[in-house]
Amino acid sequence: MQELKTPLGRVYLTVETDHDNQWIRVNWQGYLTADSIQEGAKAYTAALAKAGFSCVLNDTRAVRGPWDHSMDWVINEWAPNAAAAGMRYFALISTPETLADGSAANFYAQLKAFHAEVFDNTEEAEQWLRRVCPPEK
Repeated sequence: MQELKTPLGRVYLTVETDHDNQWIRVNWQGYLTADSIQEGAKAYTAALAKAGFSCVLNDTRAVRGPWDHSMDWVINEWAPNAAAAGMRYFALISTPETLADGSAANFYAQLKAFHAEVFDNTEEAEQWLRRVCPPEK
């Protein structure tokens, strides 16, 4: 498990390589800056490439506030690089009717580099990933 922290020492992202399911499990929390989003997205993309996986379970339910300030970078720089690193399926878990959920909807609407779905609970997101990205035996 990898933890990324703010300059004040607060964890804003955990990255876990889930070998059983063969995906990367990501958990964001707190207020996200442009720098933290870039650093975090690059960290879990590197974990994906290193593991040779093609799926990410990205939980943003503990994010406070929108992250639209980074949308251009996420869509135009990170997403194509993530696809080049092997990303094919991306399950984004968000809390409905929050500012962060508005950012998630904006992301989903613009994304073209790989297939993403937005969920409001872990179970549905995991079920979808198991269907589209079954673990190899």
